Amino acid sequence: MSITPASKQQPSRNERRVFWAALVTGVFTIIETIGGILSGSLALLADAGHMLADTAALTLAWLAFRVSRKPADARRSYGYQRFQVLAALINGLALFFIVIWILLEAIARLLEPVEILAGVMLMVAVAGLVINILTFAILHGGDHHNLNLRGALLHVLGDLLGSVAALTAAAVILISGWTFIDPLLSLFVALLILRSAWVLMKKSAHILLEGSPEWLNVEELRSKLIETVPDVEDIHHIHVWLLTSESPLLTLHASICQGGNYDQTLMAIKECLRQQFGIEHSTIQIETQRCVDKTPSS
Repeated sequence: MSITPASKQQPSRNERRVFWAALVTGVFTIIETIGGILSGSLALLADAGHMLADTAALTLAWLAFRVSRKPADARRSYGYQRFQVLAALINGLALFFIVIWILLEAIARLLEPVEILAGVMLMVAVAGLVINILTFAILHGGDHHNLNLRGALLHVLGDLLGSVAALTAAAVILISGWTFIDPLLSLFVALLILRSAWVLMKKSAHILLEGSPEWLNVEELRSKLIETVPDVEDIHHIHVWLLTSESPLLTLHASICQGGNYDQTLMAIKECLRQQFGIEHSTIQIETQRCVDKTPSS
């Protein structure tokens, strides 16, 4: 049986979580920027730059939740729900630019080391770790199947890794005085952020390109409908795509036997799609004769 998405949580809960995460992240960004300048730590400045972009990303994610609640109109029959996916794609792109900045700055620091005040760096890094754990906990309780929330969570996870790197670098510098650890750990965090950005952009682009859900096997769906609904002889012209990461849509043609009950068959197909595959919105064309849309590739 196909794997279906988890049950949806109330969108307002996700929205509130993202709002508080944006507020907490924004306040600490100011603190960490000051600490990075005073200490001369690239790890802190890199994390502060990341958190600045994250504040904007989280704010964008929050706005996406609000915009997606707008009702459908004559020009947008599905409403504005897909704005969440667009916001997730933008967040992924933002992460890429953050990685490039960290890489360039880290290389410069490796070629020309600077003095670092490890004591100040350590205090700010500890505070940053606490703040990022709190923010991560706020978002982690939300709906992980929501791509917009997942994008926000990836940003905060990058912040959390940045704080761990800054804390580690500060401890090493205090103990040994080896300042190269600062840009080296920044490079490590940048690579981790890069992987998260790629995954987020890949999933967002898949939805925007009308790709089928990852959890759905179309051939299994076809076989299940033929097996489950008595009057169905064939299922073809199946198109499945995602409006958002948790809202699958489907259209298909169903050929039924002569004398088959049109209404009962339609209701049975829709019930099977809901119960077995979690697809609530479907458009079914029932056919008793040759498919008028039949093409060699269908």
